[in-house]
Amino acid sequence: MRVTVAEDSALLREGLEHLLRRRGHEVMATVGTAEDLLASVAADPPDVAIIDVRMPPTHTDEGLRAALALRRDHPSVGVLVLSQWVETRYAGQLLSGQCDGVGYLLKDRVADVADFLDALARVAAGDTVLDSEVVRQILGATRRTSTMESLTDRERQVLALMAEGRSNSAIAAALHLSYASVEKYVSTIFAKLGLPPSAADHRRVLAVLRFLDS
Repeated sequence: MRVTVAEDSALLREGLEHLLRRRGHEVMATVGTAEDLLASVAADPPDVAIIDVRMPPTHTDEGLRAALALRRDHPSVGVLVLSQWVETRYAGQLLSGQCDGVGYLLKDRVADVADFLDALARVAAGDTVLDSEVVRQILGATRRTSTMESLTDRERQVLALMAEGRSNSAIAAALHLSYASVEKYVSTIFAKLGLPPSAADHRRVLAVLRFLDS
């Protein structure tokens, strides 16, 4: 296989290069930034690119955004995301629609070199390879987003004020509603978010956490 490696850790980058060359693969380039990755692939597309998620300059999601760009501009290039993190927002986009030749593995859960190389070969061949934990987190994020989208604009306004720590009286004053109307909105929010009455849980806090997580 012809492989490009995008990893900001110099040790891991060189380790992957050594492993791939030792197994007879051609390493087209090893880069430490998403920008260099895109330039390298544009100049000489590989069969597959191994991409970390968090890369310079912000070390947040540059790698995944670069992977999305590769899927758009170079659909024949396989993309194997190899990271410690599951960034559900962009991972969901990467895996939506046509996801042939896409993989997402977690570094800490790759237990065997042979399994990793097999996953790489399958992605290069057009298969989809996903760590089960990645799937679990993406599905969880999708369900949370779907649930939050079921709220009306007014209910989202009420929940946003709850997240600011406002009481029902303060929310009523801010939105020019009656106290009873706010209570009704809050009850509806609890119901839509699947938060039944419970002596053990603080539903207001749980609702706010769902809002912030979305």
